[in-house]
Amino acid sequence: MNRKLLAVLLLVAACMTVFAGGKKEPAKADEVVLTVWESTNGPDEFIRQAGAAFTATHPNVKINYVNVELGDACGQIALDGPAGVGADVFAAPHDKLGELVSAGSVLPTANAAAVKNAVLGACSTALTYDGVMYGYPVSAETYALFYNKAMIKENELPKTWDDLAAWSKAFNAANPGKYGFIMDVGNAYYTIVFSSANGNRLFGESGTDTSTTYLNSADSVKGMTFFQSLRSALDVPAADLTTSFADAAFAAGSAAMHITGLWNVVPFENAGIDFGVAALPALPGDTKPASSFSGTRAMFVSAYTDHPAEANEFAEFLISEEMQKLRFDLTGAMPSINVEVSSKYMPGFLAQLDYAFPMPSIPEMGTFWEAMNNASKNIWDGVDVKAELDACDATILGK
Repeated sequence: MNRKLLAVLLLVAACMTVFAGGKKEPAKADEVVLTVWESTNGPDEFIRQAGAAFTATHPNVKINYVNVELGDACGQIALDGPAGVGADVFAAPHDKLGELVSAGSVLPTANAAAVKNAVLGACSTALTYDGVMYGYPVSAETYALFYNKAMIKENELPKTWDDLAAWSKAFNAANPGKYGFIMDVGNAYYTIVFSSANGNRLFGESGTDTSTTYLNSADSVKGMTFFQSLRSALDVPAADLTTSFADAAFAAGSAAMHITGLWNVVPFENAGIDFGVAALPALPGDTKPASSFSGTRAMFVSAYTDHPAEANEFAEFLISEEMQKLRFDLTGAMPSINVEVSSKYMPGFLAQLDYAFPMPSIPEMGTFWEAMNNASKNIWDGVDVKAELDACDATILGK
């Protein structure tokens, strides 16, 4: 073969490599592994199945599930993210948004206008901070009154908290070792119900007023004083009334009523309990259900990810109709989009959602939980309500 012909052939081969083989050759280099943090007991399986479905249409993207519980993710991403060992996508409640944004831990929502249009208005509002949307809402939530139909019928359900206390005292007397009602009395997520008496709101109506927490307002003190009086209907120290204890008591058929959320539907069904869900009773002096916190559970894209495009695409995939139905089937959580799901319990939650208000998402929420959890426990166990709430307010605001 003469040299000119050989040179031409080599040039042609080089061109073919550039133009024909350019996409094929770097396939391995394009492989992306996204680490996703989520909790166990349902959300973990959702991420695994959603990951498999995503990889089926995005073969170069693999999803690596890692268990980091919802309440731990915010603190852990601040440590692991800068070190290069954190998640690409992680779950966190919306009330952590201000803290996450202030720390520079999360990226704004890609394609935010389309995401806002797809999800429930309350969810997009919950994930908007200083006019910018962050994250992708995968579920909406609030809590309500669960009741064991073997112990109390729907037409017997108390409409007020006063009636609930009276019914529970009579039930307790007739059923030693069981409870008329039960709840985690040291969890501010639930006890905020009583602080919200007469329209009182944490950090004010907008949830952004940091001149005071409003936890020690006259309405809050009155509501939390009533909360303290419920000890006569549930005479158990706060240290023993944890979420796990309350959940276990209801799952065992030892409690007639329980304050909890959609996340417990599947566990209680699996425990064989025949139960219903209704809106919360009204507080003294009111006729409508007591106000509860509403929350949005979101998947956030880490600001430290090496794969922001793929991470955003996977997170947005989780709010598709197919994935939202899958999440509901696996976890029982309320969808974040307007999609029909089959559940006999949903009407009770929707009834309560009408009276729920979003948890504030300002950075001060980072100090709210521990302070109000402790205050709730102390109040339940008998301390002076006003003094305790004054101290709680001062702790949260660093006074």
